[in-house]
Amino acid sequence: MQTGFVHLHNLLRWVIVVLLLISLVKAYTGWTSKKVFAAGDKKTWLFTMIASHITLLLGLYQVALGRYGIFTTTLPEGTSFMKDKFYRFFWMEHPITMIGAILFITLAHGMAKKSVADEVKYKKAFYFFLIAALLLLAGVPWPFRGEIIGRPLFPGA
Repeated sequence: MQTGFVHLHNLLRWVIVVLLLISLVKAYTGWTSKKVFAAGDKKTWLFTMIASHITLLLGLYQVALGRYGIFTTTLPEGTSFMKDKFYRFFWMEHPITMIGAILFITLAHGMAKKSVADEVKYKKAFYFFLIAALLLLAGVPWPFRGEIIGRPLFPGA
């Protein structure tokens, strides 16, 4: 079950990346071309938020009770998790940046519900999605991050 959750969490990362890119493009084109806010944009933003929240739930389970979870792992005597690169990343850096990214995705989706001018809606959503994308790119354990933190691009690879 642990492996399945990790693989699902990894796979949903790609769903979020694709939906976030689509949401960014829709928000930018809506803002720059002064489009009328469409129901399709709202749905895309909703699916982006739903995928990110599902991934968040899986991630919180992993951080708390997963194979290297806070409640299932005992650090060696005298070791601080802040001095251990692996635990610092997976217990603190990754969760904080991902929660921040999901917060901005949620704020961007919230713009769809606001009764403001469509140009303002698209502009604010674009900036929220952009910040979320930057946080996501910074906080994911990409393979180039090294042997300790880096993870495969696709589940099971």
